[in-house]
Amino acid sequence: MKSTVKTTVKTTKKNRKAPVRQCVGCQEMKNKKEMIRVIRTADNEFLLDATGKKNGRGAYICPDKECLSKAIRNKGLERSFKQAIPQEVYDTLEKEMKEIGSE
Repeated sequence: MKSTVKTTVKTTKKNRKAPVRQCVGCQEMKNKKEMIRVIRTADNEFLLDATGKKNGRGAYICPDKECLSKAIRNKGLERSFKQAIPQEVYDTLEKEMKEIGSE
């Protein structure tokens, strides 16, 4: 009678790579946790997602004013969401970036 030996390979957090996302402003790939996520809900409402876990279509932007101005100029968020973005979303993003910069 032959015995079969099963080996299991455990993956640890050490082996995992950090998820990266592309900024809609500068087009650079960066760590997901370093970026601000903007989501569009099913009701076509735009929100900032601090947790990164809310449901909805998401786009990422660096917490940098230059990236925000590039995203506005190149219409990066409009391309990601395939629709026009209200000015309030850009105002909220700018305010959020000022808060991050003052910390």
